[in-house]
Amino acid sequence: MRVLTAVCAAVVLALAGCGSGGETGTEKKTHLKLYNDKGAWAQYFKSVGELSQKEIGLSMEPVGYTDEPTYEAFIKASFRTNVKPDLFTWTTGQRMAEIVKEGHIADTTDLWNEAIKNGDLTENLKPYYTIDGKQYCVPLNIAYWVMFYNKKVFDANGLRPPTSWAEFMAAADTLKSKGITPFYHTSVLFSFVWFQQLLVGSDPDLYQRLSEGKAKYTDPGVVKVMELWKSMIDKGYFTDPGDKTEPAAGLKSGKVAMGNWGTWFNTSLTQAGMKPGEDYGMFFIPNENPKGGKTSLLFESGPLCSLDKAPDREASMKYLKWWVGPVAQDKWANSRGDVSGNPKVAIPDPGLQAVTKQAGSNDYALYNRYFEATPAPILTAALDAFGAFVVKPADYRKQLETIQKAADDYWSKKK
Repeated sequence: MRVLTAVCAAVVLALAGCGSGGETGTEKKTHLKLYNDKGAWAQYFKSVGELSQKEIGLSMEPVGYTDEPTYEAFIKASFRTNVKPDLFTWTTGQRMAEIVKEGHIADTTDLWNEAIKNGDLTENLKPYYTIDGKQYCVPLNIAYWVMFYNKKVFDANGLRPPTSWAEFMAAADTLKSKGITPFYHTSVLFSFVWFQQLLVGSDPDLYQRLSEGKAKYTDPGVVKVMELWKSMIDKGYFTDPGDKTEPAAGLKSGKVAMGNWGTWFNTSLTQAGMKPGEDYGMFFIPNENPKGGKTSLLFESGPLCSLDKAPDREASMKYLKWWVGPVAQDKWANSRGDVSGNPKVAIPDPGLQAVTKQAGSNDYALYNRYFEATPAPILTAALDAFGAFVVKPADYRKQLETIQKAADDYWSKKK
């Protein structure tokens, strides 16, 4: 189904390019289209687009997708047709490196140097956007992966945010005994969430080596993580992975107490009518193995990109430069209720401000989210394998072998 959907999207785009004659790139644009895989954020993109019209004379219209394979096929097909996006979102890591090395993405090195000098971007974000010594794209958003929890459920059961793995599991036991499902679970796109958290919280070095092809999915440390995950499933800690209930609705209802998401999930909860600090809170998940010292914290930064052969390259680059500035970032981050990549932006939400401050302290070690850290061919196999695992946990060794087969194939071609 994934392949069929992707192919259909590519064909549709190709036909559109042939039928319309495409965009020539010679006309100066005052209205840009921003293609993205974040359809739920349409209103926030629109509000920034209205502001950019006033600020720099360039309006922006979002074109949002909610199906990731369809979106990826659409963008990749645009590389080969005359219909090209002015701006588009992507992911950092191997997926971005792939399209950069194919020569499709505009170099933003000068933009980064100026933004860092002005204090609009930071050196610690730079590595996520650096490929072969140059920078590409700019941060669309940044997010820290935290545990969101229903404060009223916690209060009613005498629970507080845990500071150790033992406290964390004890809280799950308490909730389960009261008929409340401790954690949200899914078998679709975000099937990797608990794998990444359990692995980086037990052996961060192994997590890093796995993403670099220096360790195997069948190694004892990875097997141990899957056995821990399976034991949590067997204890009934998770929701039915096939449940179609929106995670924000589940958390609001109190039927599920916690969900592991990036700080961007804050937007979903406020849209659902929950009040930060009153109805829900956030905490960093303790390491399963505390011997590592610092708490491992997963982090993501999604890029906003321009093609090297954008319809109006000058206009697209002008927009990216404005995007990272404090005016645009204040509107973008605070309208969504999220953190910003621009350190000048004040965050009025005390919970998010606390998360940002803690994440920047010496108590935490940042690690790139699995979705970005893992090469695309391996990720595709892993998402399917983890999705199958949460439905049938007993098959964990079979699923690890499936992922490792994809890893062997990928890394053998890199040698």
